[in-house]
Amino acid sequence: MKIITWNVNGIRAVERKGELQDLVRAQSPDVLMLQEIKGVTEQFSDYLTAHPDYHQHYHSAAKKGYAGTAIWLAKPAADKVGELKFHTRIPHAPNADEGRIAQLSFEASGEAWDLLSIYFPNGGKSEQAWEEKLVFYRCVLDYMNALREQGRTVVVGGDMNVAHTEIDLARPDENDGNIGFHPKERAWMDAVIADGWADVWRARNPGVTEVYSWWHMVTRARSRNIGWRIDYFLLSKEHLRRVGDARYLDQQMGSDHCPLLLEIK
Repeated sequence: MKIITWNVNGIRAVERKGELQDLVRAQSPDVLMLQEIKGVTEQFSDYLTAHPDYHQHYHSAAKKGYAGTAIWLAKPAADKVGELKFHTRIPHAPNADEGRIAQLSFEASGEAWDLLSIYFPNGGKSEQAWEEKLVFYRCVLDYMNALREQGRTVVVGGDMNVAHTEIDLARPDENDGNIGFHPKERAWMDAVIADGWADVWRARNPGVTEVYSWWHMVTRARSRNIGWRIDYFLLSKEHLRRVGDARYLDQQMGSDHCPLLLEIK
């Protein structure tokens, strides 16, 4: 199963540029997780709502042009699984009207799966937004753990809006304590790892530097690779042996984020 997660920073814009089509054509993912879609289905083209090769599920924010998530499932893959269901809610998480999760559940070969596309809050708008971000983090980890305790195989992908360690951003000293590299956010990632989850790419690439997934557009940071690694796949450590490939598709344009690919048996 090939899964790709990508914060598109506006799905209509990335489609208009042809970049979304290029990614789908080049990679043919079984599952495509999208974040920050910034729109509702009534605004979307047939490519985005009636694709011949994909079932497309959206969870839009109540506020138009803001946040939102999606999951596309390839129709050939859908034909091979059972108990197929889409969800849009994490219990007790704040900002339920911001469309921050799209979840796909299914069963295959007797194994129950949950794939979660999540757009984590930035938390920088106000003190309340910051506190709600921390609550959102805790609710997500509780939910991941609860699903795993039910014996389900859980894959979480998305823009988590935090760089975990100093090698996950280009300028750690300048950003120490700032939102996105704050001790409380980094402590949540520590808790994720302590609870038996793996940051898949980092687990396979320990110590590797200068690999990022987000760059500031205004300062043209991407051309200088002054970035942050804030997009992840999380997977229970016991399933790492099933991972065949995990890499950032940093040549894919169209957004201020690049996609992340995961292949898992």
